[in-house]
Amino acid sequence: MSAAAAALNLTPGAISRHVALLEEQLGVALINRTNRGVELTDKGRRYAEGADALLRSLRLLSLEAMSDNASAVFGLAILPTFGTRWLMPRMPAFLKQNPGLTVNFATRIGRVDFDQERLDAAIHVGKPDWPDSHFRFLMREHVVPVCSPQFLKENPVRTPEALISMPLLEMASRPEAWQHWFSTLGVKRSHREGMRFEQFMHVSQACIAGLGVALMPLFLIQAELQEGTLVKAIDRAIESRSSYYFVTPANRQPHPAAARLSDWLASEIEAAGLA
Repeated sequence: MSAAAAALNLTPGAISRHVALLEEQLGVALINRTNRGVELTDKGRRYAEGADALLRSLRLLSLEAMSDNASAVFGLAILPTFGTRWLMPRMPAFLKQNPGLTVNFATRIGRVDFDQERLDAAIHVGKPDWPDSHFRFLMREHVVPVCSPQFLKENPVRTPEALISMPLLEMASRPEAWQHWFSTLGVKRSHREGMRFEQFMHVSQACIAGLGVALMPLFLIQAELQEGTLVKAIDRAIESRSSYYFVTPANRQPHPAAARLSDWLASEIEAAGLA
């Protein structure tokens, strides 16, 4: 309530009255009031999530309406770590080649609803399995087990089999990654779940902290490998089951900048030796 009041330049009491009026109009309880404060009910949580999506769409529509040329605004969904580490340092070159184009970024993991979110394209890692979408292959991905230098010193790894008994960190979006790594190297391993994380940067930090070993895409951890904060637990990189794609909606005309951006991405990936 206090955060909403500060954002809207109102008092917490005014926010509370607005919520109460909304509950009266809807005929449902959106929040539970307790001695510790307030918390969303299940219906309140669903209502808030839906309202948030609608407000994001309204914000994007407003930006388009304010633009002198709607085709000069391009909405792109990016992956968190890929966007931060690989794409952003290169974007100034693309924008220099395309003066007047404004690229709006949205961080997304998993499938993107282009119509709901008013996005023109997405960079996706996984398989080309979204419905009503066009996929352009960008690159394959190679992963390798990494950990902190201290962890490796205390837990030396001489064979792939040695990793079976160690804490293996996992990405929530890739639950079968370790199984694929072991089977590719001909190692039989019974299923054993490790700590699970939502984003690669969290996995990386967990490795640096010495919590275990993780399978990481080589091109995303070059800085850590060069600095020595991460080391290869064993130098056995494999091609993962996930590839990178440039995705556009199939049910509408592509944005004029989509082809230019996908061509530029392909050339950058080739120049980086990742194609």
